Amino acid sequence: MRKVANILRHRRDITLMSAALLLLIAAILGPTVPVKRDIYSYLLVADISQSMNTADETINGKTVTRMQYQQHLLHRVVEELPCGTQVSIGIFAGVSISAMYTPIEVCENFHALEDSIDHLDWRMGWSGNSRVRESMFTLAKLIRSFPEPAQVVYFTDGEEAPRLHAFNTKSLEGFQGGKDWLFVGVGSDKGTAIPKLDENNQVIGFWANQSFAMQPGIAQISEANLGVRDDNVAPSETDRYLSKLDEKYLESLAKEVDGHYVRGDSIVNILRAMQKIPPARKDKSAFELRWILAGLSGVLFLLAYLPKHPAKEIRQAVSKLRLRRKHHGVSAKSAG
Repeated sequence: MRKVANILRHRRDITLMSAALLLLIAAILGPTVPVKRDIYSYLLVADISQSMNTADETINGKTVTRMQYQQHLLHRVVEELPCGTQVSIGIFAGVSISAMYTPIEVCENFHALEDSIDHLDWRMGWSGNSRVRESMFTLAKLIRSFPEPAQVVYFTDGEEAPRLHAFNTKSLEGFQGGKDWLFVGVGSDKGTAIPKLDENNQVIGFWANQSFAMQPGIAQISEANLGVRDDNVAPSETDRYLSKLDEKYLESLAKEVDGHYVRGDSIVNILRAMQKIPPARKDKSAFELRWILAGLSGVLFLLAYLPKHPAKEIRQAVSKLRLRRKHHGVSAKSAG
């Protein structure tokens, strides 16, 4: 042991290389330390009601449906979220919201999240209605069923079908939930007809104005609960229901529940709004040390090949160079 200690004391290069090797082995073992940090967890709710088939959005100058644009936004959001963030994808139709899974870590499950977004489709819907306001009660209950808290980012055009009136607008007074939820408006301000599609996604007409009217009695309540679709098709172009982003309604809805609203025309604005949402919780998590240890190992490896006193050796090299030049100058004069 004494001999080894003497070698390490007098052989700087061996000492540094040995230390670098030990740090590299430690990095491979993947040590972690518990640190307290903010945990960001989101339920990204996608509106899959039939109004999302309206083609009034653009991506790179090409006209697309609200559904396609919503998928584009969801992809961008998931891509930009830092590792450690937890994300779930939820779908909305009728009066209900369902989560595909509880929040999962975004980097480890990136491809699963991307695949879920790619397969969003109006045909996944279980109801022909679109009751954004009433869905919030289902959403609050869903969030409470998660094993850990999560914040809500709700993508929708704000379309209520049937249209809301004084007697079918559910009060949100005393609503348990909604604080800091973020509503993202999808769609344009220009009224555009909603295509009516068959099971093969082929256009068979356009939704009529009467499809969005409140039916008398309990018929509409039954439709909301059972998911019965209204098969009315506009008989003429003038009878088509023109759908557009109901921005004022979403702003009002967000204000009622102490939430926030942002228009979905800029991914930068959406991400900024999400950054303002408080973390879902604070918890201890494992902080990985392997990259720090690997970096230190690399530094020691480089130092092993550097001179022991680099400044001194540089000065000596400069002095030798000057003497050599001076000697060559004297030699040249003598030859002359």
